[in-house]
Amino acid sequence: MQDKQVTSYSHHNSPVFYQAENGAAVTKSDSTILQAGVLYIGTGGNVNVVTRGGDTLLFSNVADASFLPVVVTKVMSTSTTASDMLILR
Repeated sequence: MQDKQVTSYSHHNSPVFYQAENGAAVTKSDSTILQAGVLYIGTGGNVNVVTRGGDTLLFSNVADASFLPVVVTKVMSTSTTASDMLILR
């Protein structure tokens, strides 16, 4: 297995480039906590998420076939209109 090379911000140690090794379909839920990962949005719309850091963020008008560059632990059903989402880890 090859080692991943990740560029990090020095003050947060956050990856600039995310290379997933696995993933799963996402079901929107205000209560389900997901294993942390980044989101692929198949069919665009609004995406309401909780980040690994605990912030709730509403991304408005996300385009079809987009990646959200933030690590999330929850995709809220409230205010999320996008669909066909995958969480990549």
